[in-house]
Parts: sequence; structure tokens; C-alpha cells
Amino acid sequence: MSEAKRQTRSPGDGPLTGVRVVELAGIGPGPFAAMLLADLGADVVRVDRPGGPGLAIDPAHDVTNRNKRSVVVDLKAPEGPALVLDLAERADVLIEGYRPGVAERLGVGPDDCRARNPRLVYGRMTGWGQDGPLARRAGHDIGYIALTGALGMIGVPDRPPAVPANLLGDYAGGSLYLVVGVLAALHHARATGTGQVVDAAIVDGTAHLSSMIHGMLAAGTWQDLRGANLLDGGCPFYGTYETADGRYMAVGALEPRFYAEFMELLGIPEHAPARDDMARWAELREAVAARFKSRTRDEWTAVFANSDACAAPVLTLREAPHHPHLAARSTFTDHDGITQPAPAPRFSATPTTVRTGPALPGADTDAVARDWHVPRLATPSRNPQ
Repeated sequence: MSEAKRQTRSPGDGPLTGVRVVELAGIGPGPFAAMLLADLGADVVRVDRPGGPGLAIDPAHDVTNRNKRSVVVDLKAPEGPALVLDLAERADVLIEGYRPGVAERLGVGPDDCRARNPRLVYGRMTGWGQDGPLARRAGHDIGYIALTGALGMIGVPDRPPAVPANLLGDYAGGSLYLVVGVLAALHHARATGTGQVVDAAIVDGTAHLSSMIHGMLAAGTWQDLRGANLLDGGCPFYGTYETADGRYMAVGALEPRFYAEFMELLGIPEHAPARDDMARWAELREAVAARFKSRTRDEWTAVFANSDACAAPVLTLREAPHHPHLAARSTFTDHDGITQPAPAPRFSATPTTVRTGPALPGADTDAVARDWHVPRLATPSRNPQ
């Protein structure tokens, strides 16, 4: 494929059109990071392993593999590493999520790849990082965020910390930091002609997310306790409340004018003066909780509609796509019968879209062999001319 054709844009391709990415298949934050690059228009080729990655989900429903193409390569076979190196030679970015040292043992580590392509940005996604006492230990999101102090901040003080799915560690502290690092390194590579290795560790990214909190802790405006602060549920006008039907409302009326409107619409303006008296926060919380229990979630949603009271219904995953605001913005989209979040963020000149559904393992082998000029990747029975 010519460089001119590689840079050709079509509506919905996104700002990364022409960028080639090799993703060595894994689970969790690596695939999500590669999906984000694919959503932004990069040509992401996922190198799947024979037998799949071990994730208990039908590949046809794994939306983290949308907008990608897939080939199957057995890296433990004699010819496997050479095929990946052929792809790396033609790529701008490679992403892998193995434990430290595994890619090197397989023959596809940074030195192997960058010997073939000095401009390559080699993105490494791990939980503990490439060095340190725990670097080679197994782990998952919950353990990574536990050590950073982030998990200990979440939940009420008399209960165990609340588990925020794997959004905080894997995706916020992991995937998003990998993508930021990869794009920064790609910018550097295009300016200098030299690639580099990006070490994205979930512990690093998650710790970095708590920068403001550490500043508040140093200033004495944050207690190192769960449920005792302005933004962690300790504040009665920043938290969640159960409604009459067993559902919940979320309240974030921090600023005085928003708080005043919230209390007026809630119907207990006489408690408004308790806002700045932390000694009366328990009393205020009880009053707010009692009022919310008097009506259903949808009734309270109607009360706070079109206001600046900063109160919103807590929706389920299935409810969220139907909220009028999210529907108006097309925050969710349907593709091949799967409702899923649309690509984000949005671009005025290079809009993005879900171009293709999840890449099925090996389904694009011959097309990639042709487009990336790697003929020995093609299946023997076909000629990728």
C-alpha cells in the first residue's frame, strides 16, 4: 500500500488515519487502549494467539476489539516471532501486555522490534511496571489500586472499601495512560525519527490520578479516612441516597448557590444553614435521606429536571443509553445488534465512528498480509496480491 493511500481519509475514520498499530493479544487494559487508538482511526492489527486469550466472552461480543483487524500467530512456533517482526517493521506502534521479560523470551521484545524499525513506539502495559519488587508477580486491578491508596478511599467508613469494577485501575490508570504515552512518543518519533519504549504501569497511572487528593492531604483539607471528606461520600450534599422504590439519586451540590437550589427543591430549606457546620452534617444527612425516601427515583428526577441543583438519577447500564441527554448526544451507539459506548472524545474536522464490529480471531489475515506487505503472513491457500 502506498504512503498516499495509507493517509487517505474517509468520513468517520478519525484523526489517527494512517497510523499502524500492532497489538499483541491480551485481556483488560491493553485491548482497551488499542480499541481507543482504533476508534481514533488507527489501523490496529491484533495478533491473536491460537485458542484465544482466555477471556470468557464470545469474540463477536467483545467490543474492545471493534474497529480492529485480527491475524492469528503462534509466537511459540518457529516462524511466529518473525511474522510479528515483519508487522512491527511496518508499524508505528506496538502494544503488549505480558509480564516483564516474556516478550523478550518470545523474540518480540523492544530490542528485537526496534532493530527492525527504529521509529517504532513500543507500548508496554502492566499492572506493577517493568521493574520493582512486584514487577514479575501476578496481579489484577483490585490489587493495583489497593497499593496506591485509591481503593482505600472508596466506600463508607464502617464497611469494606467499595470495588469500582475495573474502571479505575485497568482503564483509567492503565489504558488511558498508555494511550497518552504512546501518542506523546509517536509525536516525538515523527519529530526526531527515533522511537522509544513506553512503560505504562497501572500503579503509576492510578497514583497519578490522585494528585489533587495528595495536595489536599498535604494542605490538611483531606483526612486519610474513608467517607470523611468532601468528595468521598463524607459530605451530605455530595453522595447518593436511596429513594422510595429502592433506587438511588446522586447529589453533587457543592457550590452554595447550587446547594440552595437543591435544598429548596428537596423541600427542606430550613436545613440549609447546616451546610458549613460539619458538626451538624449527620443531622443534615438524615434529613436529606428521609426526604429522598419519600418519593421514587423517577419522581425525584422530575423534581430536579431543568434545575442547577446538581442531582441526577443513578441509572443502570441498560438504562443509561436511553437517558434523553445521552440519547441526544449519541453517547451510545448500536452496531451489529450490540449497544455500546460511541467513540470519544469528539473531533470537529476528523469525526470518529464504529466502523467495524469486534475483530474475529484470524478473520483478516489475508487482507492484512496484502495491505501491510507481509506476504508470508497469508494463508497458504490464498495469494494476497
